[in-house]
Amino acid sequence: MRILVMSDSHGDYNRVRRAVMAQNKAEVIIHCGDGEDQVDNLKRDFPEKAVYAVRGNCDWGSTLPLEQLITLEGKRIMFTHGHIYSVKSGYYRIEQEARSKGADILLFGHTHLKMTEYEDGLYMMNPGSIGYYGASYGIVDITPQGILMNTVNVD
Repeated sequence: MRILVMSDSHGDYNRVRRAVMAQNKAEVIIHCGDGEDQVDNLKRDFPEKAVYAVRGNCDWGSTLPLEQLITLEGKRIMFTHGHIYSVKSGYYRIEQEARSKGADILLFGHTHLKMTEYEDGLYMMNPGSIGYYGASYGIVDITPQGILMNTVNVD
């Protein structure tokens, strides 16, 4: 299963749409916040895809949850924007929360800086910002052989 991960689109639906078109094999799209309007457009334009989203610090008035925990292909995935865990100051708090919930994969945004890490059974990804210069998104492949994570530049 391929999961397209994005965050911080901040109104740039053109790049969001381009990412989905480039990753047309992705069955699931996870948006890690700061782009609720783009999430609504994704659901409308790509009804065949499962779209999950959380509220970011710039999604004022949003009714989206602050975080979600879902299971796909037997893997528990926690995703959030990251601001409630102060990720700009480090990843310790968010990592501990993911571990306490039994997550296999942790996805978050907020910093606009892409990263992928693996430590003691926890895969972590920040796909960067899809809505700014240096735009990027992430790919998570869950296969029988394991989990692969990559970030991809849009521009």
